[in-house]
Amino acid sequence: MKMRAARMYGYKQPLQLEEIDVPIPGPEEVLIRVGGAGMCRTDFQLIDGYFDTGLAMDFPITPGHEVAGWIDGIGSAVPKSAGLSEGDQVVVFGSWGDGACRQCHEGNEQLCAHGVWAGFGRHGGYQEYMPVDYRYLIKIPGPSELSPENLAPLTDAGLTPYRGLKKLLAAGHLGPGRTLAVSGVGGLGSYATQYAKLLGGGAQVIAFARSDDKLKIAKDNGADHVVNVRGKDTDAVRSELESLTGRADLDAVIECAGSEDSIRLAFSLLATEGAVASVGLIGNRVDIPLFPLVAREYTFFGSFWGNYNDLIEVLALAQAGQIKHSVTRVRFDDVNETLDAIAAGDVLGRAVIVYD
Repeated sequence: MKMRAARMYGYKQPLQLEEIDVPIPGPEEVLIRVGGAGMCRTDFQLIDGYFDTGLAMDFPITPGHEVAGWIDGIGSAVPKSAGLSEGDQVVVFGSWGDGACRQCHEGNEQLCAHGVWAGFGRHGGYQEYMPVDYRYLIKIPGPSELSPENLAPLTDAGLTPYRGLKKLLAAGHLGPGRTLAVSGVGGLGSYATQYAKLLGGGAQVIAFARSDDKLKIAKDNGADHVVNVRGKDTDAVRSELESLTGRADLDAVIECAGSEDSIRLAFSLLATEGAVASVGLIGNRVDIPLFPLVAREYTFFGSFWGNYNDLIEVLALAQAGQIKHSVTRVRFDDVNETLDAIAAGDVLGRAVIVYD
């Protein structure tokens, strides 16, 4: 049996759209028929060589770490206690640790130094069928109104800012009388705006982006105010912020872009004892002044992806109807063109491959 797959054979090359054999799942694996595969900016960065010094690549690689679909086959050693059956709707938790390190034992497999990730090896969501260890599947109780194209982005775009905001909440940076900014309203930021309202404890939420269309999504998703930061220096943004909120500074920022400029802007607007949780990865370094970081006691949280339990919580919010989805459906044949659009910042919400 054959399937379509978009595979990477080297850096800075278009993906090759091929027909290859459907993989055979191992004894403890489940074969997933992919219903939706989110297209992350990380996928473009993978192809562009962003990770070439940190991850060993054994080409060909099939990208796609945001995956939802249905069980098509079950390995012989998958225990009945897993509660999995053919036809079940599932999502894939995409970070697979070694199970032996402290991070894995604490439940943070996404931080495992020897872990692997869906979409960074032979099998990812940019193919119609994908084998996955049964331990990394989450079953969606049926009947469900959630489609794979809406579920898939929750496994990263919806998961990553959720964890970052939980860190800000746990550290006491959210609550009434506070101002929280969502910086960057792309795939992650469209969800971050919603979590800012859900977890903010009454904090005023303001969204920063460089596109009015993206800011409209933020407003629709609950932002109290929005600011288009394109072409504006810090003083101009601060002035607009004060006009909108009555304050010229911020108590917290969930930074979803990850460019040097956006991180620098976030810190330049912080109030004393303010905090930034950084989840975006456009740039390669952070460049901020040291004295205010120390003297005003700023906090900088790095927050990477999320763990299995974080994803369970995100899915529970989705099943309760508390998450809106901003999805652009992508035909398999349009994968390379869509990656180019993602790199240019021209996609609204999350692009998702659907196999019609």
